[in-house]
Amino acid sequence: MKINYELEMQNQLKIIKNNDKKPSLLLQVCCAPCSSAVLEAIKDYFNITLFYYNPNTTEEDEYHKRLVELKKYIQERNYNIPIEEGRYNPREDFFNKVKGIENLKEGGKRCYECYTIRLEGTAKHAKENNYDYFASVLTISPLKNAQWINEIGENLEKKYFVNYFYNDFKKKGRYQESIKLSKEYDLYRQDYCGCIFSKVEMDNHRKEKLKKEGIHE
Repeated sequence: MKINYELEMQNQLKIIKNNDKKPSLLLQVCCAPCSSAVLEAIKDYFNITLFYYNPNTTEEDEYHKRLVELKKYIQERNYNIPIEEGRYNPREDFFNKVKGIENLKEGGKRCYECYTIRLEGTAKHAKENNYDYFASVLTISPLKNAQWINEIGENLEKKYFVNYFYNDFKKKGRYQESIKLSKEYDLYRQDYCGCIFSKVEMDNHRKEKLKKEGIHE
């Protein structure tokens, strides 16, 4: 049965708002565009630390480009929000864990494993550093499976004994808001998730589209 995670999020925010003290939140982020509207929605409820943990971004230049853009955006918005960088080891933290399912289509089992890798790294770091909550901005994307992401979060909450903040950030026009903010702040908005398999699939789709239109590169 599908769960309305937007409603779950709003219920959690009501409880948090009624508390005397803002809880701490370790928020896994992948890039500036995905972070933008999420921060607008929840920054007044938490003491947030952004956790840039993305071993799936397998091209090093792309990984650092997204991190630089994230830092620039936070600075331009004058947010007093720290950014912590998780370890960057694609071979151990990503490739070894998706071995055998590399060539599955985007949105399938490989993506589920990728969500798990990033959320578990976040939950573990949150536990080790005494954060009250952990979460990810991944649900801002219509291409990401919010049901899977929240189910993974729930399982990790039980494993690491740290609260998971349930969410479906793309709802209530937040995805559209992220596009608007990206344009307003001239943010680099990538056209693929991050892993090399996603990039190859995206490139093949683009070439096929151009071929159908009679355009040769």
